[in-house]
Amino acid sequence: MPYIPSASELLNPKEILERAGIRQGMRAADMGCGSQGHFVFPAAQMVGKSGKVWAVDILKSALNSIESRARFENATNVEPVWSDIEVYRGTKIHEASLDLVMLVNNLPKAAMIKETVRLVKPGGKLLVVDWKLTEAPFGPPSKDRRDPAAIKTDVAALGLRLVDEFEAGQYHYGLVFVK
Repeated sequence: MPYIPSASELLNPKEILERAGIRQGMRAADMGCGSQGHFVFPAAQMVGKSGKVWAVDILKSALNSIESRARFENATNVEPVWSDIEVYRGTKIHEASLDLVMLVNNLPKAAMIKETVRLVKPGGKLLVVDWKLTEAPFGPPSKDRRDPAAIKTDVAALGLRLVDEFEAGQYHYGLVFVK
């Protein structure tokens, strides 16, 4: 059986968030945050008490886990939000209100990108971190992964500009766009 690294071994959220320019007082959202909040809780610490992080997911069980951890860690600036992020205008966060929106390990399709971009304010950023196209002994099948060129095309069509492209880890790429 191959060794399967944990999410924290695959990605360094703090390093990636710093690269995306997160700072005190920002309003951010992790779209499709999952039950562990690998990016939610580092982001919450980085934006501080004057900022806010929305943890968005379609699985209520994931949001229950986020809510429990937020209470345990006294992360009062984390707010769970139930949403299908592939439904345009489905996420109950004000349009064009966020400084940073994150799509991490979501294999983002055009519909998901459109909903996510809707939430980014002018001058705000979209951070996409996803699986490289190369095969790995874990993660989604390579046929299901999105080519970063396709994501760049989808995001550019919605008026955002690519400002950074980087290796987010051995198996991931990172893209930062500005609106």
